Order: sequence, then structure tokens, then C-alpha cells
Amino acid sequence: MIIEVDGHSTHAATGGVDISGSDEPVILLLHGAGMDGTIWQLQTRYLSYRGFRAVAVDLPGHGDSEGDPIDSVPAMADWVARFAEAAGFDSMHIVGHSMGSFIALELASRYGALVSSITLLGTATAMPVHPELLDAAVNDLPRASALMAAWGHAKPAHVGQNPTPGMWMTGGARALVEASRPGALRNDFDACRVYDGAVSAAEDVTCPATVVIGLGDKMTPAKQGRTIAASLKDVRVIELAGIGHSMMTEDPRAVKRAILETATGRSDRRADA
Repeated sequence: MIIEVDGHSTHAATGGVDISGSDEPVILLLHGAGMDGTIWQLQTRYLSYRGFRAVAVDLPGHGDSEGDPIDSVPAMADWVARFAEAAGFDSMHIVGHSMGSFIALELASRYGALVSSITLLGTATAMPVHPELLDAAVNDLPRASALMAAWGHAKPAHVGQNPTPGMWMTGGARALVEASRPGALRNDFDACRVYDGAVSAAEDVTCPATVVIGLGDKMTPAKQGRTIAASLKDVRVIELAGIGHSMMTEDPRAVKRAILETATGRSDRRADA
């Protein structure tokens, strides 16, 4: 799916389903720092065959989307609103991972009429970035990718315990970061580390929300995810034992179940299939 936004071509994956002409509800999935929409590949196809238009967008300057990376979280939320307008989406269920969770909070707090629900994965009150990782994001991208893969996965993912046969979780994460465009990762890190509006945005959100927490998450610790959850009005919390920050691949079934249940407002055992 290609949509023009601000004069630039924007790419989004739709789970292999042509959504043109469809009037099914939209689930928009937002990636984290240095990533792109491919991080949702284990969720989009599932959601697209369950009565939704699943749209995993590449933010500007990421993946196959043109333009420069956007340098602040609020501006990213504004861009998502413009993307929705260009795509003809008048309401959306928003799913955000890490940096994407900040964007989801800003979007839901400032564009409430556009957002039907939010699902936040790997979220926090703040996202400081280690100085070593900041330096590597500019001067040694392979080193940055190695650090992110190591910190972003819980122990089971490091010793071959993989729910998806044939997928190398840490290796895939490293390859994705190393393929990012020059400057994109550092841009995203800077946007995350200076953003201080997560709690206040959460307090303004009125739509149903789900916060998914990996109990083995070293990048956005569980305590901070719980603080965000406590700031939301209509929220449920899902905690995943033995799962780290990269929960979309570490526990894809739990993630797709959480997204679907938030969007439908009901439990769906088929997510185990």
C-alpha cells in the first residue's frame, strides 16, 4: 500500500491483503526507533483475516517510505493524523511499540475522535538512551544493532527458544537496524529521550487501552509500563513472563491476541491457532 503524505510516498504493509475499497475497521501499527513496519509481520496477516484492515506503516525516512525522519514525538503524531486523512481513515485502532507507543499516546490524547483504542507495547514514562548506544547509532551501526538486539530480548530468545520455527530473533533484529537509513536511528533516539509527555498524554486518553508488559524487558522496565497504565482511564494490563522488549517476535500469539481483543472488546481464543 502506497499513500502520498506531504508530497512523499509512504509505504505500509497490509498483511498481503488488498484493502482498497474495504470499509473494515483499521488497525494502524506503529514501529519503534530505527525499525519499520516489518516488525509486525507476525501480526498483520492474522489481523487482516479477522475483519480488520491491518496497516503497518513505515514512518518517514524508515523502510520504504520517502522523506526525512521526523524529529519529535508530537510531530510524529501529527504526521500520523495526516497519513490517516490521506488514506481516508476516519477512525483507527492504534498499536504502538516503544517509540510507537509514545506516538500512540500523543495521537489518542490530541486526536481523540480519530482513535478508537490503543494498544501499547514496551511503553514507559520516559525512554533515556545509554550514551554508548547513542554514540554507536552515529558511528557504528553494527554495534548499535548488536546492543539493541542484546538488550531488547529476554534470556529465552538468546538461547534459541523461539515460538516461530525458522526465525532468528536476535539476528533479524540486528539486520533490520543495520538496514536503517543513515541518521534515522539517532534521530529516533533523540526524539524518545527528550519526550516527557507520556504520563500527561495518558491522562488525557479517553478510549479503551491495553498495556502489554514484558517482565524481562530491560529497555522499558515493567514498573514504568505499570505507571503509564495507572494514568489511563479505561485500561487493562497484560504481563508476559520471560518476554523482553521485542515481544512481537518473542510472543507473537500473545501480542496478536492483545491487539485483537482490544480492537473488538472481547476475548478471542483463535489467537492461539
